[in-house]
Amino acid sequence: MKSLVIAEKPSVGRDIARVLGCKQGGNGYLEGKDYVVTWALGHLIELADPESYGEQWKEWKMETLPMLPEHLDIQVIKKTGRQYHTVKKQMYRKEIGQIIIATDAGREGELVARWIIQKSGVKKPMKRLWISSVTDKAIRQGFTNLKDARDYQKLYEAAVARAEADWMVGLNATRALTVKHNAQLSCGRVQTPTLAIIAKREAQIKAFQPKEYYGLKMTGGGVSWTWRTAQNSSSTFDKTEIENARKNAANSAAVVEEIKKKQQKSYAPQLYDLTSLQQDANRLFGFSAKQTLDFMQALYERHKVVTYPRTDSRYLTADIVDTIPERLRACRVGIYAPVCGKLLKTKITGNKSFVDDKKVSDHHAIIPTEQGANLKDLEYGERKIYELVVSRFLSVLLPPCEYQQTEVTAVCQGEKFSLKGRILQKPGWQEIKMLQKEAGFAVDDEEAYDGDMSRDGMPMPGEVISGNIPDFTKGQKILFTDGKITQGKTKPPAPFTEATLLAAMENPVKYMENSDKKLRQTLGETGGLGTVATRADIIEKLFHSFMIEKREQYIHLTSKGRQVLDLAPQGLTSPELTAKWEQELSDIAKGKAKKKDFEARIRAYTVDIVKDIQASSKTYRHDNLTNKKCPECGKLMLEVNHKNGKMLVCQDRECGYRKTISKVTNARCPQCHKKMELVGEGENRKFSCACGYREKLSAFEKRRKESGGGVSKKDVSRYMNKMKQEAKEPVNNAFADALAKLKL
Repeated sequence: MKSLVIAEKPSVGRDIARVLGCKQGGNGYLEGKDYVVTWALGHLIELADPESYGEQWKEWKMETLPMLPEHLDIQVIKKTGRQYHTVKKQMYRKEIGQIIIATDAGREGELVARWIIQKSGVKKPMKRLWISSVTDKAIRQGFTNLKDARDYQKLYEAAVARAEADWMVGLNATRALTVKHNAQLSCGRVQTPTLAIIAKREAQIKAFQPKEYYGLKMTGGGVSWTWRTAQNSSSTFDKTEIENARKNAANSAAVVEEIKKKQQKSYAPQLYDLTSLQQDANRLFGFSAKQTLDFMQALYERHKVVTYPRTDSRYLTADIVDTIPERLRACRVGIYAPVCGKLLKTKITGNKSFVDDKKVSDHHAIIPTEQGANLKDLEYGERKIYELVVSRFLSVLLPPCEYQQTEVTAVCQGEKFSLKGRILQKPGWQEIKMLQKEAGFAVDDEEAYDGDMSRDGMPMPGEVISGNIPDFTKGQKILFTDGKITQGKTKPPAPFTEATLLAAMENPVKYMENSDKKLRQTLGETGGLGTVATRADIIEKLFHSFMIEKREQYIHLTSKGRQVLDLAPQGLTSPELTAKWEQELSDIAKGKAKKKDFEARIRAYTVDIVKDIQASSKTYRHDNLTNKKCPECGKLMLEVNHKNGKMLVCQDRECGYRKTISKVTNARCPQCHKKMELVGEGENRKFSCACGYREKLSAFEKRRKESGGGVSKKDVSRYMNKMKQEAKEPVNNAFADALAKLKL
């Protein structure tokens, strides 16, 4: 008899098959002497649509809500139905004696496999492969220590409970809002609190009152000294205080009171998880969270040069350490080759800064694989993301940056002044940043110095980082001559970018009104709103439904988004709901609570939120109506700010007509160098800039050709066809990526 192994993804399935000696290829599976390995494509099964339960829910009507079937059914996802039937066929083979669940070691991974098995109706013994990494060593160890699948029954029940709760609450609230106001409105326990987080930040910005603050610089001994308060601050809100300090210190002798010299170390930032990678990619290259995830998936699945991307861990397991030399040889390319060569000559040991089995659940941090990369085979975005992964991987393997920090304190007429400087001695991991700057790469300087060192440029060994500090001695007198009062205004918090919004979703505790420490702790431990795998899709959905929009790189609520927050049941606007759910789901997984009790509370809650929406006297108002009629139904259309441009959308939700009227490209204005929009149709298409610059597409093509640019007419044609489908896929496209490379 043989064992059937079900992996979550083809790449993992092939890795397992290789280790188990399954070399015979089949359609969607691999077979060997003792094992047959097949795989899902993520979820192959989902909860059934409301329409499948009967005629009463095929039409969206308030009188048929709430939708609460006695039992929620599951259905095959049409898009991946072929692979489901492949897996099902393998399960029913007579020579298959047992099924080994080898999906991701976590709640969702358990759901992926169990739903496939449940839908197929197969009844065979089951085992569980529970590993946190997919190295050959981990796979072999896992198969020698297979678990009884029954040990994970409670975890499966928790997964089902989560999915069913999201179905009941999300679908019912969305239908109720949409029908009540005859507009395409949606809400849920993740997307609506995300809107609330943005709204809170915008309220903070609006309510912010700037305050003037003052500082003082005095010249003495050939250098500039910074005034300090009694609390060692370099600024004060009291203008009189700073004016008195200047008056006291002007043309007076200061006495050097203290000289401190310390040897300091700066350590490399942690390895990437998906969220931190998405943040850096957005900040450095302007990639959306969805784009970064797509690039990572290509690097992982097609090129096989990085490890599993959808991870929330920034640590490696101990068994990975032995594979590091091979990974170094694989990424020994481009500007990183010298560093890789140097590291290969050293003994590599895993320390607690990046190796900790306890801090890895389903998957370890993102690092390069043992497979060599050919940079020429990578697209622009793929290469940028790969270089981020490689540089961070090399950084943690290099020693810390070492520098000498000097601080001199002087007192003049009772006023305290200081002088600080740093001299780099050993670059350590900063060598990576030096190489990147030399090559003209975008460098994350904000993190490069760990918030401690100068960001004005990469220092070289022996170079003074900030200030040329003379050799002062304690008790030395210095004459202060020129003094200059500096001033500025406090600034409000910045609007969210995709990078900072991802961080807020990951850690939404500060946006919770509830002071319950346990809820806050649970939300922190469970990874915040959504998961690393879903946050990008949540943000894209909010753009797609026109509840948020971009102004330059910043995210803002639309009128629609603000109104949805006002119209949605209050409980759905706070991260607290997620925290409470996660508490209960955790208890279900541990056997401390029952799924049926949780489900009963969710059903009651669903009834309440539908009643709240039905009884509400609030109204929804379109404030973006145009005078242009929909060609399908004749109603006036709405003008909405799409993530990357503008669209006309029919106000009638049942019509659904959409048309892109402008698209923000990566082509730069020759006058102000800002990104231009492509507007119009046919031969009248032209680039437009906010500064007033206009240029026909034909003129742009001519100028591009003369400058040696790489965007062809085919690219343009493909782009215009893409515009017609923009509503379905609101992300940068190939044309935009190509334009990004042009220096126009």
